[in-house]
Amino acid sequence: MTDAADDAADAADVEDADADADRRDEVTALTRRLVETPSHEDEAAAGDEIESWLREHTDADVTRDRHGNVVARRGDPDAQSVALVGHHDVVPPGDPQVTDDGEYVVEERDGRLYGRGTADMKGAVAASMLAFRDADLPGGAGDPAVELVFASFVGEEVGGVGARGAIEDSFAPEFAVVGEGSTNYSADGVTDVVVAHKGRRASTLVASGANAHASEPENGVNAVYRACDAVDVVRDLAFPATDVFGESLRGSVAVTEIDGGSAWNVVPDECEVTVDERTVPGERADLGRVEDVDGVEWRVDQDLPPMACDDDEFAEAVLAAARDAQAGDPAHVVKPHATDAGWLADAGTTCVVCGASEPGEAHTDTESVSIDVLARCYRIYRGVAETATAFLD
Repeated sequence: MTDAADDAADAADVEDADADADRRDEVTALTRRLVETPSHEDEAAAGDEIESWLREHTDADVTRDRHGNVVARRGDPDAQSVALVGHHDVVPPGDPQVTDDGEYVVEERDGRLYGRGTADMKGAVAASMLAFRDADLPGGAGDPAVELVFASFVGEEVGGVGARGAIEDSFAPEFAVVGEGSTNYSADGVTDVVVAHKGRRASTLVASGANAHASEPENGVNAVYRACDAVDVVRDLAFPATDVFGESLRGSVAVTEIDGGSAWNVVPDECEVTVDERTVPGERADLGRVEDVDGVEWRVDQDLPPMACDDDEFAEAVLAAARDAQAGDPAHVVKPHATDAGWLADAGTTCVVCGASEPGEAHTDTESVSIDVLARCYRIYRGVAETATAFLD
């Protein structure tokens, strides 16, 4: 290489380093801006911040739907779409995360941002917004065009209300990267790509009987006994399990609550049992068997769907973007928690999950996120958009 070429390469390295530093500063500032905006009771103000930033910093088509979701689109509206998906609601903050005046506390120390929503998941939303703005979309001569979509939903923490509403209103991207946590799964310091996650089915077993005085139990039908018979059925159920891209995903079934009886001297006529089931793609525990017990009814209270990526090329392309964005060696992994990717996948969108949050960070009073990893997620999301020709039809 000539001296001139060496100088050009050095200058390019400096320019890249400066650009990385700028993006790191931007993602920090934007995350802070979003986290400082309360959104555990009402997401409207956080949605306002996202919407106004997108209108100011992009020329995208930005909409606010009737549910409060913020959706932005750029690129070819007639092409296949790739969505960067997040949510801007949070669970209620802990005492250390709010001031006496009710304002959210955001602190930066040791390379991390601390505060409610930093990890789950306003940091990833900020990284997605910047990647949405900056991505150079394919669509040149001979390349398929793409529509890049950004979506931040409301109500993820209460059962995917925003995602479900958007889907009902025809939100249907062909591909989606959902920015929930995937960091430190295969190894410390690595942001992986989740190709499957569990769902959650919450059920109640209602056992009915007949009251009697406890001194004459033969005159009644003990609902607690019937409930216990149903619990024995649950205890014997096989856990659902499946494999996705060679990764094993095993569900579970557990009785978590039991409530019955009104007094120490009354044979109870009703007893309720709560069952927590972690579902996997394509498999469910046979909970309907409890209704073989006389007087027992099975009621499903919540059913958050699991997710499995159904496209090898997309999963590999996102993994390639993750490799290009970091020094570590990311892998395809599975995740124990349900996300909005389950609703999207159930509606036909090909999904993976990739984001900055680490196991044990979400919903804690010490919630935090690595600023370097937020910058890494920006590079991953941008890389997915810019290399979409690898998986588009």
